[in-house]
Amino acid sequence: MEKMLLRLQSIFLLLFLLQAWKPTSAQTTAPEQPDSRGILERLADRAGQAKAKIQSIGETVFGFTRAYYEDHIQPVAGGYVEWASEIRSSLWEKFQKASDNYMPPTHQAPEN
Repeated sequence: MEKMLLRLQSIFLLLFLLQAWKPTSAQTTAPEQPDSRGILERLADRAGQAKAKIQSIGETVFGFTRAYYEDHIQPVAGGYVEWASEIRSSLWEKFQKASDNYMPPTHQAPEN
């Protein structure tokens, strides 16, 4: 029980020190230098940052989608794909056999 009380006191002291330190650290930051670049350059930078962020999000979504497909859809759909492939092969073989044995009819003029 004493150890727990000591830990709680330590945590409280740490939080108190962090709260007291935060305002003083905020006051000591150097003022920002004015941005002398043109507005078009700043807009181009922001557009580049937005593009990079969107691409990053897209890559993340693609990764999750791919993982979901591999884990949940591919195992179920794999059997159907294999079945359809076998049916296609079977039909193609039947078609080839039929076309190899095909003899076009000969047309003879009717005798009158």
